[in-house]
Amino acid sequence: MSIGVARTDTSILGRWWWTVDRWSLAAIGLLIGFGAILIAAASPPVAERLGLDEFHFVRRHLVMLVPALAVLFGCSLLSPAAVRRVSALVLVAGIAGLVATLVVGIEIKGATRWIHLPGLSLQPSEFVKPAFAVIAAWMFAQQKTRDDYPGYLIATALFLAILALLLMQPDMGMAVVMTAIWGVQFFLAGLPMVLVVGLATAAIGGMIGSYFLFDHVASRIDRFLDPSTGDSYQIDRSLEAFTNGGLWGTGPGEGTVKLHIPDAHADFIFAVAGEEFGLLLCLLLVALFAFIVLRGFVRVTADGSLFVLLAAAGLLALFGIQALVNMGSTLHLIPTKGMTLPFVSYGGSSLLALAYGMGMMLALTRRRPSAGGVS
Repeated sequence: MSIGVARTDTSILGRWWWTVDRWSLAAIGLLIGFGAILIAAASPPVAERLGLDEFHFVRRHLVMLVPALAVLFGCSLLSPAAVRRVSALVLVAGIAGLVATLVVGIEIKGATRWIHLPGLSLQPSEFVKPAFAVIAAWMFAQQKTRDDYPGYLIATALFLAILALLLMQPDMGMAVVMTAIWGVQFFLAGLPMVLVVGLATAAIGGMIGSYFLFDHVASRIDRFLDPSTGDSYQIDRSLEAFTNGGLWGTGPGEGTVKLHIPDAHADFIFAVAGEEFGLLLCLLLVALFAFIVLRGFVRVTADGSLFVLLAAAGLLALFGIQALVNMGSTLHLIPTKGMTLPFVSYGGSSLLALAYGMGMMLALTRRRPSAGGVS
């Protein structure tokens, strides 16, 4: 894949093309392509139920792809130092947005996670996740290189502040993902095993506590353990869709699950893929997610910078966990959680935030002659 760019080309595009991981870039491109196809297949019935034009969500998705691709490419051009600076700005803006949701946020299904802007509803927590992964990595790396720098304390304080804001919305799923990112990075930074056990115990305690503190969490867990305790209509239809699809699927546009599930184009788009395109496409999607995560870890381990390792690990963990949560919910392997399938589900905030996060991952995993130190 040379696209006519010579190795001697010293332009910005030339240097980018010969240093970026083109295999990961191609895998992300495939996910984006499959996402556009699946949204075109899943969203028309949803739009009609809402009294909108049949291709309303398709058009909006294609329009949002333009800035998302620009963000993905632009972020992939950044140096590690620029990744830190941009993430610091995004994190500050994202935390301010989390606070704003508590004041002027739109309440949807009992939670205030969105801010309405002209032509767009923005979910600040989507942008906080990748930005926090980078800044936490910076703090952990600083602690390792400077004994007098309280990096662990700053990263933990940031994590607890963001966690509190997420629980006030409330958004337990996002809180769990944030905890996973912080835990993975803290562990890779050299957290003593005693503290690993202690934090794992605290995390389990927090999950148990959330069951008793938040009614919607208790309801989802109860329905997961015993479907007869509540409405399991969406999950039943989702599992039925995979059964109907079989190995090859019913064919594009021939599925019925999208006629019954309200979020067929978003949280349950994996069920549409299973019904209309079959098991083979589902396995291909799983393989693409796994490839991007594993390929990213292989690339980043060759870099001698602790910051680059921790930041890329956090971004890759975020990407992989989000995919696992969505697919696991759709297959009834875990309690349902409204989380998009990266680059596949419909969602403007999610698409832009994922482009930002994976653009930074591509930037951090680029081959740099000076690899071995933070630049």
